[in-house]
Amino acid sequence: MKKRLLLFTLLLSAAAMNVAQAQANETIFRNTGIRKSGGYAALSSKFTKINGSYANMSELYGGWFINRRLMIGVEGAATTNFIPVPLVNQTYPGNKMTYMYGQFGLMTEYVVASTKKVHFNVNLLTGSGFTLQYDRREFDDWDFDDWDEYDDDENANFFFVIEPGVQVEFNLLKWMRFSPGVSYRQTFNAKGNGLSDKDLSNISYNLTLKFGFF
Repeated sequence: MKKRLLLFTLLLSAAAMNVAQAQANETIFRNTGIRKSGGYAALSSKFTKINGSYANMSELYGGWFINRRLMIGVEGAATTNFIPVPLVNQTYPGNKMTYMYGQFGLMTEYVVASTKKVHFNVNLLTGSGFTLQYDRREFDDWDFDDWDEYDDDENANFFFVIEPGVQVEFNLLKWMRFSPGVSYRQTFNAKGNGLSDKDLSNISYNLTLKFGFF
């Protein structure tokens, strides 16, 4: 009787250890581990306003895509069109002075139901923004002897920026997605070039193509 009780106890202990080990493996290695990862790059055209004027921004971002949910990477963007500088705010008086706005920093993106044909994601940029002024004359009008008069280091103004956003995502191909969306840009402590946080903070609309391993 004692031998049977001892054998039963040993078998019960072994079963309990196996169950505990299985549960530990499921928690540590299956539920919270990295099961699948890839990466992608995004090309985006953004439409917004700077100082009350229409602004088009070209944006590039991308990074590591973890478990088909979370992308961690970097972003950079800058305006491409003419944004007039009022005469009173011109650092270097010229015929066609324009503002340039740019930003760069950490980009995170969380994708919901990534394998579905149509789904959505939320993203967040945190980093630095900058503004500067330059003379947007035609190439034939440039006098390159006067180029040294424009000191970009003295002209540039840097500040903190965050930009949360949301996108609807369409899986066109296994390696390409189309993601139109909207975001809101908020700057902090922008003071240079006649531009304040109120002049720079605004809503943006974007059309985005993504390429990579999803």
